[in-house]
Formats: sequence, C-alpha cells, structure tokens
Amino acid sequence: MNELIRKDFPCLQQEINGSPLVYLDNAATTLKPKKVIDSITHYYTNLSSNVHRGIHKLSQDSTIAFEKTRETVREFINAKKIEEVIFTTGTTGSINLVAYSFGEFINEGDEIIISEMEHHSDIVPWQMLCERKKATLKVIPINHDGDLDLNQLNELVNSKTALVALVYVSNTLGTVNPIEEVVKIVREKSDARILVDGAQVVAHKKIDVQKLDLDFFTFSAHKLFGPTGFGILYGKEEILNAMPPFLGGGDMIDKVTFEKTTYNGLPNKFEAGTPHIAGSIGLGAAIEYLNTIGLEKIATYEDELTSYTMKRLNEVKGLRILGNSKTRTTVFSFLLEGIHGQDLGMVLDQDAVAVRIGHHCTQPIMQHYKVDSTVRASMS
Repeated sequence: MNELIRKDFPCLQQEINGSPLVYLDNAATTLKPKKVIDSITHYYTNLSSNVHRGIHKLSQDSTIAFEKTRETVREFINAKKIEEVIFTTGTTGSINLVAYSFGEFINEGDEIIISEMEHHSDIVPWQMLCERKKATLKVIPINHDGDLDLNQLNELVNSKTALVALVYVSNTLGTVNPIEEVVKIVREKSDARILVDGAQVVAHKKIDVQKLDLDFFTFSAHKLFGPTGFGILYGKEEILNAMPPFLGGGDMIDKVTFEKTTYNGLPNKFEAGTPHIAGSIGLGAAIEYLNTIGLEKIATYEDELTSYTMKRLNEVKGLRILGNSKTRTTVFSFLLEGIHGQDLGMVLDQDAVAVRIGHHCTQPIMQHYKVDSTVRASMS
C-alpha cells in the first residue's frame, strides 16, 4: 500500500546523488500528489478565468470548481455552513485576519492566552494586537516532556480572558495538545473565544470543529498535499458576521458610493480581490485524495511509525530528542552530540534524506530547552 501511495507523488520518483529521495520535511510543506498537480494544470490550461459574476462558460466553470472546495472543506472539518469557511492565504493569513478583525473587539485590560509551544505566526499577531489595544498577553508553560501545563491554564483563565489561541500539534515537538480539555477549562471559566492552529494536524487526524466547539480553526493547503499560498479560516457564523472586514476591495462589497460602502455577506466579506483560484481547486483535489486513503488508516499507520521512530532514535548514542510527550505525532526534533545540526543536515542531504535545520519558527521552544536550533525530521 505504501509503495502504491509513493507512486502517486512525482517528486518521490527522482534520485538525488544516485539515491532515491527520502523526504522528511513534511512539517514545512508536504509533497503534492499527481491528482493535485493535474487539477491545477487543468485550471490553467482549460479555464484560466476569473470567478464570480462572469457570464461566459470559462468563468462559470471556474466559479463552480472554486466554490466546490468550500463544500469539500466544510465536510472535511464538519463546519455547520459553507459561509463559515473563509478562503485565505494560509494559516498565517488566517490568524492575522482574526487578530485584526476580531481584534477590534479587544479592549484595554483584556487578556489573550497562548502557549509556550506556539509557532511565531500564533505569537507575533497577538503581541501586535496587545500593543495596539493595551491588552495583556499570557503564556501557558510547557513541561520538559513538551506537554501543556493545564493547571497553569486553569490559573490563567479568568473573566478578563478574551481569546485563547493554541496550536493543535507542535511543529517542533510533535506534541498533540488535549484540545477538548482546553476548551472545557476555557468554557467553564470565561466567555473567551478559542482559536486553534490546525496546520500540523489536518493531514494526520480527523477534525470536527462543531464537536470540539471551536470559535476559529485555521490550516494551510500546503501542509495537506495542496498548493502553497492558500488556506482556510473557519469561524462560527455569528462571530464572523459581527467582525468587520479585514481587507477592502472587489467582491467583499455590497454597494459602493463615495458617501458610504456596504459590505457583502459571508464568506465574501473576508475575501477581497481576485482569489487564488488554482489554490482552491488544488486544495479540493488534495482533500479528495486524502479521503480516498482514509484518515483513520493514516492515523493507525502513523502511530506505528511514531513508535518505531522513537525506538530507533533512542538507540543512537549521543542523540537527544526535544520533548517526550505520550501524545505525539510524526515530528521529531533532535540534536546529535558533537555534530552541528547544519553539518548533519548536509551529510543527510548527500544521501538524499531531506530534513530541516533551525528553530522552526518556534524560538521560545528553543529557549525553553536552552538550544539554538535542532534537526527536524517530519513524516507523512
């Protein structure tokens, strides 16, 4: 089965330095199956037309293909309505949209809670918001194993808490956070809204935003075997309706005069300008591809792969793994005694093994473990 799946990915058919490619950089971006590549090629070859309002066939067919993805995503994450599915540039774009637009409801003295394991894209926008609104940013610490300190979260949440923003899976530690428990704590102690960064979870685990009771959920197409530059923001309808637009321009308007402009309804209100049409079509194809394999099968296989990898890495003398959560996925950050990560990455590259070296946009995690960078192998 795995060999058949590998054949679906053209990039894996090449050799580097005479060896078959071993791609272990999926946390940065996933490779693209032929189904996705073909869907994008078909759009640019046969349609290549702008969406919405066009009466000619190419525009109408482009619009149908573009909007079909919205329903595909709605089903994929079990959103209640397609209006709750907003097309964005990616996880970073989605979080910034919420920080700017929902951020208009943040007042001086309000508190925003994030965790110590967040990606920079789930830290910096909230810092900027807190500076702008004179709010306070608070941080849930992690323990040495890389797990959230839920007791500290329980202490941090109070009536001043306006938003809790949290990654579902750490892109550095591989930790899978107990989102259900986090939501329960937040709901019991505050009226805060909850945003979950799902960039690293959607290719590994079935997500149900209604069951989880999330206010916002974000992910990127390129972490899900789709194209770069495209992503999703899910938001509860009543919250999105209340939020002001993020960008002004075409498609997000109802009526424009020099005296006053009124705005379009959801989801168009947050989708100004010509969208990444091929990105939407590619994401739709990626989700369809993933569904043919089955997330349950993927999760079972990856659990076995995680256990095997941890066992083998722990057999390597002088190797140190950052984090040892009992709930983790196929992301492994490590150091090898006496060898700089950059050198190790170059040696592995000579054998056609692609890994990533650096702080992985999680400098606070590096500070927690008192290291500058790590080697990261991430599987899919």
